[in-house]
Amino acid sequence: MSVKKRGLGKGLSALIPDEPLLDFNTNEDVNDKVLLVDIFLIEPNRDQPRREFDKDSLNELVESIKAHGILQPIIVKKTDMGYEIVAGERRWRAAREAGLKQVPALVKELSQIESSQIALIENIQREDLNPIEEAFAYKNLSEKYKLTQEEISQAIGKSRPYIANTMRLLNLDEEVINLIVKGDISSGHGRALLSIEDKEIRLKLCKTIIENNLNVRETEKLVKDILNKKNKDNTNVKAKERLKKDPTILEIEESLRKILGTKVLISKGSNKGKIEIEYYNDDDLDRILEILSK
Repeated sequence: MSVKKRGLGKGLSALIPDEPLLDFNTNEDVNDKVLLVDIFLIEPNRDQPRREFDKDSLNELVESIKAHGILQPIIVKKTDMGYEIVAGERRWRAAREAGLKQVPALVKELSQIESSQIALIENIQREDLNPIEEAFAYKNLSEKYKLTQEEISQAIGKSRPYIANTMRLLNLDEEVINLIVKGDISSGHGRALLSIEDKEIRLKLCKTIIENNLNVRETEKLVKDILNKKNKDNTNVKAKERLKKDPTILEIEESLRKILGTKVLISKGSNKGKIEIEYYNDDDLDRILEILSK
């Protein structure tokens, strides 16, 4: 009996049919069938989002498989050399450690992009991915398979803002990313730190977060205070620069401001300078261009 294909974003249980096991040497059409497959004919998924497998957790699974076997089949797709894992690499690794020669596997006819999506769904549903692994998985779907954030959202059942915010973590410095991977700070801390452009300040903030056990809300307040102080310092610097500016330049700026009806800044160097004219929307820009064209 063939089994109708299911959608990707609806849970892995929807992918696994309730059918008896078949020997992998069967001549039947094996798509959507659960087979007993030679464990050495199976290769890992090249787009596996998980980069780390916890040794203690894996050892526990090995002991469980020795005692009870594999309770849920892994999901694979056929390749020229055998089978490639779509979901269940951790169970496959543990089965090898446990000395199994065959494993139950559901064979699916899938494209590489569908395979990547299911691998991601499995890990997210089991909460096996750290935030950085999850971010790299979304990035892979976006860059390698040209999926939009909206398409990724629909495929895995997460909101588009969640996808966007998770991917933004990859803009952090490697040191900060490693702290998130290790669990020293959370993804929420990481998102708060994205507002800080200076790398040294970000790293100092990480140290402060860890040493003082700051939660995300406390971190966001600290970041806000730093940004407010920076803006105030910048305002003071600009005010001091204006006091030092050549009175003739200040007079020209004021004349241009009256003519154009907007703020004008002139920066004068040793051999050249520049004039900055502010505008606040497209209509304002058209107005200024009309004045300059007269």
